[in-house]
Amino acid sequence: MNVRRSAAALAAIGVLAAAAPATAAGPSPSPSPKVTLPSGLFGKADPTYDGVWRQSLALLAQRTLGYRPAASAVNWLAGQQCDNGGFAAFRADTAKPCAGKGGAQPDTNSTAAAVQALQALGGHGGEVRRALVWLTTVQNKDGGWGYSPGGPSDTNSTSVVIGAFASVGQDPARVHTGSKTPYDLLAKWSLPCDDDGAGALPYQPDKKGKLFANADATAAAVLGALGKGFVTRAGKAPEQGSSCTNSDKQLTPAEVANNASSYLANALTPAGYLKSTLPGAEDQPDYGNTADTVVALAADGWTAQAKKPYGWLEKNAAKWARESGPAACAQLILAAHAVGAEPRDFGGTDLVRALNATGPAPKSAARAEEPGNHDEHDSGTRVWWIVGVGIVAGIGIGIGFLLSGRRKQRQP
Repeated sequence: MNVRRSAAALAAIGVLAAAAPATAAGPSPSPSPKVTLPSGLFGKADPTYDGVWRQSLALLAQRTLGYRPAASAVNWLAGQQCDNGGFAAFRADTAKPCAGKGGAQPDTNSTAAAVQALQALGGHGGEVRRALVWLTTVQNKDGGWGYSPGGPSDTNSTSVVIGAFASVGQDPARVHTGSKTPYDLLAKWSLPCDDDGAGALPYQPDKKGKLFANADATAAAVLGALGKGFVTRAGKAPEQGSSCTNSDKQLTPAEVANNASSYLANALTPAGYLKSTLPGAEDQPDYGNTADTVVALAADGWTAQAKKPYGWLEKNAAKWARESGPAACAQLILAAHAVGAEPRDFGGTDLVRALNATGPAPKSAARAEEPGNHDEHDSGTRVWWIVGVGIVAGIGIGIGFLLSGRRKQRQP
């Protein structure tokens, strides 16, 4: 479902190897806050590396459940946007510009997560458009995105950005700086079925260009290849069947997703969970990756295979979610949503109450439609894009785009 926030941020500054991102929903690197926590922010841990990310997931989970998130929580997220349209992981002082010495630096993951949340909430068409424009300006020539502008592409970042464009109705295949689209990158990195890690994707190639299977990146790639975001329902069973298939031609996005799903299903332990790959914890369960795998398998129509890891999570993950914070609760809620389960009875735990307790209380509402469709029902605005080849003045990037509202609505 997502890039692993804490480690992805650290990897971007050279602290961790890119091939080993850590748990998105886990505590941020410093659990004791070093900054004053805003009243509208979810969670009590230091938000330096994951503030926007965990806020976006929490708001998405609440909206998916039919709640109207608190205005203070929504305003905090919208207020984190930089002048250039991107979002940084956390801006302690929004009066300070993002660019320049000491300023918070926008990244693709925070930006893409915020787009998905704000689009689902409705009423933030301007912020969404500016964020998507920024994302087009930092796309790499290989069709993908890296965590930081100018950084090498990685599977997780590419997939979460695909989800952002898809959330507004834009075909990700039409988002490109030249001849390469994000789907081209995912197809290029999909491991052949007769290789180790058949069907999987890497986080990034290693320094020698070698590709190594990464379950976290593979789960993200399923959603990316399917053109889906964090919030999804069980999809139609793939036509290719439930096994990895090779092709003499470049794999289609559907084939990339199906092969990746095959890898994930086979990577689960007999009990139904994925093992951690972190040094010293190889034999321990990876709760976050297991939740992401549930969402990925369900989205690709592998519903029966998704139910086993979900059942394991129900029995074992409630404590992890409570201890890890709002993003973990949101991950499990979105996993429940994907398989059609009830998050209010998650192995005897009410995940909804646990999530709501970590931030401003939302307002009750009738169950919402699938997030992203609110432009036809409330004050939200769906952003429709036409992306092709052109020139963006002043930055020299080969993208032309036309922004328009699907309906001319008054923004609140």
